[in-house]
Amino acid sequence: MGTQNQESLFYDYVRRLEHHRQGREMMHLHLSKLRPFNRREHHIRVAADAFEGLVKELLGQLFVLHNSDIVFIFKMEAMGQVEQALEKVKFLFGDDPLLSEEEVDGHGFTSWFDVETEYDQIVAMARDLVDAQNKAGSLTGPSHDVKANLLAKQEEGEKLTPRTLDRLVEALKAADLTNMVRRQYVCKVEGAQNVPNPYFSELFISISDLRDTLLPGSNLTSSPWLFQHLTETLDRRVLSLLSKTEDRDITGDISINLNVATLLSPEFLKFDENVIAAMRGNIVLELQQLDVFSDLNAYLFAREFVKQRGYRICIDGVNYKTLPFIDRERLEADLIKLIWHPDILLGGHDLTDRVKRHIMLTGPARVILSRCDTEESVEFGREIGIELYQGRHVEALIAEENRRKSMRVLKKRAAAHEKQSGHKKSLSKRT
Repeated sequence: MGTQNQESLFYDYVRRLEHHRQGREMMHLHLSKLRPFNRREHHIRVAADAFEGLVKELLGQLFVLHNSDIVFIFKMEAMGQVEQALEKVKFLFGDDPLLSEEEVDGHGFTSWFDVETEYDQIVAMARDLVDAQNKAGSLTGPSHDVKANLLAKQEEGEKLTPRTLDRLVEALKAADLTNMVRRQYVCKVEGAQNVPNPYFSELFISISDLRDTLLPGSNLTSSPWLFQHLTETLDRRVLSLLSKTEDRDITGDISINLNVATLLSPEFLKFDENVIAAMRGNIVLELQQLDVFSDLNAYLFAREFVKQRGYRICIDGVNYKTLPFIDRERLEADLIKLIWHPDILLGGHDLTDRVKRHIMLTGPARVILSRCDTEESVEFGREIGIELYQGRHVEALIAEENRRKSMRVLKKRAAAHEKQSGHKKSLSKRT
């Protein structure tokens, strides 16, 4: 079912509940109020996934609305599980101002309704959503703006189905992924001139490049379950690629993003067998915080194995709100990747001091400050002793440093050429 029909499905479902209202609750997550960078398609997919287990157990019904809001109607007996799922979602969006507002006044991100006593209000809400969606549909019809329609269709893309996924997985087996591998450096930034010195490079495969090369016009993230299967397949291909240690493009200290489940797979065991023992210490395994906490026992088991083999572990996706809950030492992680956000400075002295205090507890030398797109992010980090940085500003520093090196080389060559020319002139005079 596509999200474009969810409003109608929600309305129909609510109408069918008219004689079954008792013992049901409705939760409305206002994801549409989140900042734009927090409500991209994969964010909505992960948020919806948090409730999928309850849907499968027939304890509730989920609707992802066109504006990205999520509505979940469930049986009261599942309240505990719903609250746990909600905490996971809040964890995901912890760095958004909307969550701060909810902490202060109790409103903003989540609205709750008792289906039995507030049924008429819910029906009215569902009807309004359908009307609004129908109106929006008529406005964006062919007579209104053909170009906008075409762009929207291209962006939405062909839905990923089991059949197209099979085609993609088959294509992946034969595809040369080396041209799709992207590299972004994690650097130490040193000296008054902010000179970047690469510490390791993160290797990743761009999903958009993969789509454009192997399955143009498709929407690879349209189905959460199929996309999850795709990422696990990608994990296996990346591991296979990295096993070929003779490939010069992927040598040196590197980091790779993997699922916790992949670390427990036969493919990782095979990869481990092919990696020279001395190289394992050069490989950082980046695991998403959400993945780690969704199955902590699996993480602890996987961690024991990979640490014994000599790999390093980095907990990725940590933001300034979730940082206090990440005990790096207890998780026995070597590094934590903290996402930079301007609010760290704009939130006032109390917030800034609190973030600094937690970074000090974590160990500044064990923190990578990521998404450093501005100079102020690096300045903040250096002030409290963070050594490692990643992001667009760091890439710009690398480019600038490379330019300086090239200029120094050219000057040396010019000086050497001038010296050689002078030497030839003096010889010609003698003769």
